[in-house]
Amino acid sequence: MAPLPNAELVRNSLQLYRYLLRCCKQLPEENIRQHYRHAIRQSFKVHADEDDPERIQQIIKRAIEDADWVMNK
Repeated sequence: MAPLPNAELVRNSLQLYRYLLRCCKQLPEENIRQHYRHAIRQSFKVHADEDDPERIQQIIKRAIEDADWVMNK
């Protein structure tokens, strides 16, 4: 399963959140979709207070890489 196009356009946390939820919609089974939606929400809660722009970009890059891995799994 290919990742969604335009991942390179993700620049902030809201765009990342939307991108990851759209990726979840492509997953084959409902229980898998629920699991990853929950994981996405939890990760955003954990990193909500992050204010270092460099760290935020690292988190975005890693989240997109992880989403690509899950989509290809």
